[in-house]
Amino acid sequence: MNIVKQWGLGVGVLLLLIGCGSVADDKNAQAEGDVALINGKIYTVDGDQSVAEAVVVRKGIIVYVGNSEGAAEYVSNDTRVIDLKGQLVLPGMQDSHLHPLEAGSGAVTCVLDSELSPVKQQSTLRACGKEDTGLDWVLGWGHSLEQLLAMKANPREFLDKLIPDRPVAIMEETSHSIWVNSKALSLAGITKNTPHPEGGAILKAANSGEPNGILLDTAGDIVFDIAFAPSATLDQINYQGLLSGLAQVAANGITSVVDARLYWKRNYLKAWERAESEGTLSARAVLSLWAYPLAEDKAQLTTLKSMFRDDSTSLVRINQIKMYSDGILHNSTAAVIAPYQQYFGEVGEYGLNYFNKERMTHYVTELEKVGFDMHIHTIGDRGVRESLDAIEGAMVTNGTLDWPRRHRLTHIEMVHRDDYQRFMELGVIADFQLAGDFTKPENSSWMDEQIGDRHKDMLPIRTLYDSGALVTLSSDWDVSSLSPFVGMQNSLLRGEQSLPNIDAAIRAYTLNPAILMRQEDRTGTIEVGKLGDLIVVDQDILTIDTHKIAQTKVLLTLLEGETVFQRTGW
Repeated sequence: MNIVKQWGLGVGVLLLLIGCGSVADDKNAQAEGDVALINGKIYTVDGDQSVAEAVVVRKGIIVYVGNSEGAAEYVSNDTRVIDLKGQLVLPGMQDSHLHPLEAGSGAVTCVLDSELSPVKQQSTLRACGKEDTGLDWVLGWGHSLEQLLAMKANPREFLDKLIPDRPVAIMEETSHSIWVNSKALSLAGITKNTPHPEGGAILKAANSGEPNGILLDTAGDIVFDIAFAPSATLDQINYQGLLSGLAQVAANGITSVVDARLYWKRNYLKAWERAESEGTLSARAVLSLWAYPLAEDKAQLTTLKSMFRDDSTSLVRINQIKMYSDGILHNSTAAVIAPYQQYFGEVGEYGLNYFNKERMTHYVTELEKVGFDMHIHTIGDRGVRESLDAIEGAMVTNGTLDWPRRHRLTHIEMVHRDDYQRFMELGVIADFQLAGDFTKPENSSWMDEQIGDRHKDMLPIRTLYDSGALVTLSSDWDVSSLSPFVGMQNSLLRGEQSLPNIDAAIRAYTLNPAILMRQEDRTGTIEVGKLGDLIVVDQDILTIDTHKIAQTKVLLTLLEGETVFQRTGW
């Protein structure tokens, strides 16, 4: 890359200067948010899918898109000018479902290997128990539920022997169960007589009926809400975790995010507000407030309504609510229409609900009147159907609103064929995460024992796309890879369920999520009048072999024309 500060007499002089190696060395002299990208391939994602050669951003706003010659008149002496030498420019990526604070957090320090049995990780666990993290709890992540269940030992007793003197809570790799010791259960008040909470299950030892240390879904939340109770130490850890997460977001070319589950009772909002006030944000953000399944409805709804914030000039907006309809197929907690063939007895053969249909309908009805969009986790086909029913029920009750509804279902791994068309009919956005290897069609056979042939219809992204539904791609980082290009590639390699072309895949990571976030008037395409959220990548994903798209590296990320990431050596 060559950067030239002076435009001078036009493109001819500019190119001469570049050829002589003239490089701007005083970035402070450049106007804030003023940059010109020339001699590139600018894929605009506009209505015509047009390609330009140059784009100019002034004071954070795109003022010109066209050829390099025509860009000259829009550039001043203080403009940063970058000769792209033919490289591809895209709108900033928009990830509508990820967890940047948790992904970057230093609170969770005990990292296990999902490929190994806990028996082979005893030394790691002992070391975790001795590590001084500044917290009373030992907090971890990464083990496999299957590996844990395959042990001959009782999971709780096994952990007690390794870490007897501190409470331990380790989240399994899918984030839908946690492994705890006796000290953690005691602090949470969980005993053999504790009933299963709505949306969760406390697994018990067959011989004694005592909790065996494995807590599924909301049962785990009971422990984590204690472990992550707000404190000055955790507030600082959360803030640093958010900054660390956002640095990785920028490095992957992502300029807009949706924090997919903001635990407001854990003070997570405080970290975002601090970053906003201190000017340390490197992406614009929509926050999805967590609707706690075990909270009392009236008080929770009042609190959630009071937190709504949708100032379009702010980098942080609070206009989504995250709800879980069900759990996951992995541990038979996803809500299904036909029974599981194999399941946990504590859960039941049809899975479970975090929010049942009636309660969910009440939440949607109340919260959409304020302006909130619903962000509903749905994995099983019953979970999908009941969520669509809830949205439809709210529409019947509330009628036409003063703003278009932009509710979405996320994950949507199973959809009954009778519900395919309902996404388009109800205007519900279909948000898919395809970056994980476990989502690939060739890797779905592991579900044969649980749901039989139904696994062959998993993740019907092309079916919903063809039905006219708005389709988005997102990462669910850090459950899966953060790179948008991994998800794009996988979306094109699903056989009959592949998106039709790379244009559709790019749109699903740019304009479509901008619509979902209610910011398509400002972002999502490269057009005059929109914000200068742009990225430069190292290969032309429009023309390369599909199997190479995932290898794409981001060279430069601009937020309103300002650099928030630049790859070393470029």
